[in-house]
Amino acid sequence: MPATNRGFSKNGKPHPSIETFGFSPQELRTLRALNTPARIQKFIDGLTYQYADTAGSPRRVLRERRGHCMEGALLAAAALRVNGHPPLLMDLEAVRDDDHVIALYREHGLWGGIAKSNFAGLRFRAPVYRTLRELALSYFEHYFNLRGERTLRTYSHAVNLSKLDSRHWMTAEEDVWCVPEALIAVRHYPLAPDHVTRALPRVDRRSLEAGMHGRVQHGRHSYLLPPQSSA
Repeated sequence: MPATNRGFSKNGKPHPSIETFGFSPQELRTLRALNTPARIQKFIDGLTYQYADTAGSPRRVLRERRGHCMEGALLAAAALRVNGHPPLLMDLEAVRDDDHVIALYREHGLWGGIAKSNFAGLRFRAPVYRTLRELALSYFEHYFNLRGERTLRTYSHAVNLSKLDSRHWMTAEEDVWCVPEALIAVRHYPLAPDHVTRALPRVDRRSLEAGMHGRVQHGRHSYLLPPQSSA
């Protein structure tokens, strides 16, 4: 990522020439300090995972220090933007499971991803993927539901959130439903033919337990996998 200039005067206010995107000086300092993808990922990993029907803006997430996958991706996109990158999101669409949202970044022409997830394998990706399809496929083996079914099916075009600036997606106090609406509307591409995905085996118990390491529980769930012999 490019070197950053915090751009504040001695009184703590941003210089007039520095784009603030509507954030306060304190909010900008927090976001500008997240000047590498790894730092952004560490920050959103530290947010309390919440199960909620919300679409909080990065400002709300910064204040409340909690969020789900889309809200984490929004915060990551905002941090990338204030550090000189376009605010790009990719939608991963699943069956019998929740969709997932990835904040995209690119280094040396290769794609990487930043994400908030309750599953260990659905978070950070280093920038080693030549295409968005390659990046999406890297999530496939880690994308399963509580029954162990591999559920990822499609991925989307990159959505540039700057097109939603008039909706104040970075700083609004109300839910920014315009973002999930844009993700739903964009074209999606299948990762594998239907006859292949219908025949996929479930993940084994060991893989399921590894993926759920550190998971925040929501009510009572069982793995719903048949007993397996140890090997």
